Amino acid sequence: MAGLADSGSNPDVDLLYDINGLAKAAPPWFDRVMEYVGEYGLLLAIVLLVVWCWWSVRRRGGEDAASTVAALAWAPLAAGLAVLVNVPIRGFVERPRPFLDHQGLEVLVQGKTDYSFVSDHATIVMALAVGLFVAHRRFGLVALVLALFGGFIRVYMGVHYPTDVVGGFALGTAVALLLSPVAMALLTPVVKAVERSPRAGWLVRAAGPAEDEDDAVIPESRDERASERDLAA
Repeated sequence: MAGLADSGSNPDVDLLYDINGLAKAAPPWFDRVMEYVGEYGLLLAIVLLVVWCWWSVRRRGGEDAASTVAALAWAPLAAGLAVLVNVPIRGFVERPRPFLDHQGLEVLVQGKTDYSFVSDHATIVMALAVGLFVAHRRFGLVALVLALFGGFIRVYMGVHYPTDVVGGFALGTAVALLLSPVAMALLTPVVKAVERSPRAGWLVRAAGPAEDEDDAVIPESRDERASERDLAA
């Protein structure tokens, strides 16, 4: 299995050189930006999207707040589980990093000594994005675009074959989607219990504004005053 993509005529290798060739032609400052984005930036952006979605959901409230927050909680759990599933896959395939078998690549990140297939970065970002999509379509679509771009950057950086990234996307999607029903069945009751908690309920639903409480009282007072005026008349 270690001989995957060893041949230079392999379309996987050809696409690797085509995409990585963009890094060789780009100015050094641009490659430094892509290096940071590929290693940390896109992952951070998707995590911030999950947090933003949670903040939006808890502020809006509604009957589906608990189930949506449960789905959001599943997104990082799915990413972590997918990485654990990837550990034996990497050990079984044992594919070296592309720069170890192929010359002339522009490698933007040095010191990568672990196996290449499946890409952990691609697995994590796609599991997060799919989990977010299950919870909220609009935020999820943005995350999916970022995840796809993240996979492209991993090849651009010269640290993964295209099939490493595709495998990561498939693994992250499979874990996030296939285990979602089980995860929701387990997480939703927990989140609903948190929602009912007087101390931790803010994690699921924001406290109603004070004016809403006043509005609940004021109509009764107005009705009472109106009745008094009618009796006086």
